[in-house]
Amino acid sequence: MNGLVETAAGDGAGRGRNVLGYPVGGRHGELTRPARRRAGQQTVSMSSITLGNVEIIRVFELPLIPLPRAVAFPDTDPELWRRNADWLEPKYFDTAADALPFSMQSWVLRSEGRTILVDTGIGNAKQRPGDPPLHELDTPYLAELAAAGVAPEDVDVVVCTHVHGDHVGWNTRLVDGAWVPTFGNARYLFARADFDFWNPANGHPSRSGPRMANVFEDSVAPVHQAGLAQLWDDHYDIDANLRLEPAPGHTPGSAVLWLSSGTDRAAFVGDLPHSPLQVVEPDESSCFDEDETAARATRRRVLAQVADERVLLVPAHLPGAGALEVGAAAGGYTISRWGAFE
Repeated sequence: MNGLVETAAGDGAGRGRNVLGYPVGGRHGELTRPARRRAGQQTVSMSSITLGNVEIIRVFELPLIPLPRAVAFPDTDPELWRRNADWLEPKYFDTAADALPFSMQSWVLRSEGRTILVDTGIGNAKQRPGDPPLHELDTPYLAELAAAGVAPEDVDVVVCTHVHGDHVGWNTRLVDGAWVPTFGNARYLFARADFDFWNPANGHPSRSGPRMANVFEDSVAPVHQAGLAQLWDDHYDIDANLRLEPAPGHTPGSAVLWLSSGTDRAAFVGDLPHSPLQVVEPDESSCFDEDETAARATRRRVLAQVADERVLLVPAHLPGAGALEVGAAAGGYTISRWGAFE
C-alpha cells in the first residue's frame, strides 16, 4: 500500500490538545452532548484515497464526540490506558479528561460506476433520550455529502455494518412529520441477524437497553416498508471489489465490508474496535458489545487476517488518521502504520 499510509512516527500532534480542537466536557463517567453543528455550518471534513479501482472518501457527521473512558470501557483496568498514553494521546485518548475522542463519519466508495455509502451516522431530529450524545441533533451531514459530490439520489447502495443508532441514523430523514428513506434510489444492506434481533416485535433482550429506543422504528423499519431493504445471511457481494461478511459479537449481525481491488486491500470493520488500544489488546471489550466473548473471537480473527494479508483496517469511529495497518507481534498485534486520511 505504498503511498496510502504514513508511518506511525509521523502521526503526532501537540500533547494536551483534543482532536480537531474540540473541547472535552463533563465529569468522568458522564455522557455529554457534542457541540452542535447546525445545517448552515459546513466544515472542511473530506479526504480521500484510492485503493485499486475504488475511490474512498471520508465524510464527517461530527468530527468529535468525547466519550468517557469509564463509560466505554468500564471493565478495562485504567492503568492499561495510562501505560499506553504515550502513543494514544492526543488523538485517541485524552488523559486529562479520561475520555476517548470518537469521530462520527461515513465512508463513500465509488466502485464499478456505483456510489456506496458505508454507515449513515446519527441523523437529525432523532429521538434518543437514552443516548444523550445522539439526541435531537441538527448537523450539516447532507451538505458534507454534497461537498464530496454526492447527492442523496446518487447513492446506489447503503451498507449498514450493524444496527446501532450511530450507524443507521441518516437512513431516513423527517419529511412532513414522517420518517422517509434519505437515499431513495439505494438498496440498503442489513444483515438478517441484526434486522431480526433489533426488531422490537421479536422481543430479544439487549445490553443496550434505552440506548436503542426508537432506532429500529425510525431508521430501519421505514426503509423496509419502502421496499429498499436487502437482508443478507452468509455473505453479500456488492460487486467484484466489495464483499460483506459476518463479524458477530458487537451485535449479532455485525459485518465487515472487505475491499479487494488490484493489489490493494481494506476492511471496513464498523465497531470491531472502538479504540486502537483494542488492536494491541484485542481481548478488551467495550460496554457496547452485545456478546463480549464472540466480539473478542471476531476481533482476533479479523486482526489475524488483516495482519497476514496487509489489509488497511478502517474502523467506524477512528479520528485523526482514520485507518491503520496492523502487524503481528508476539502473542498479539501492533500498529505498523496509520492511515493517510488526515
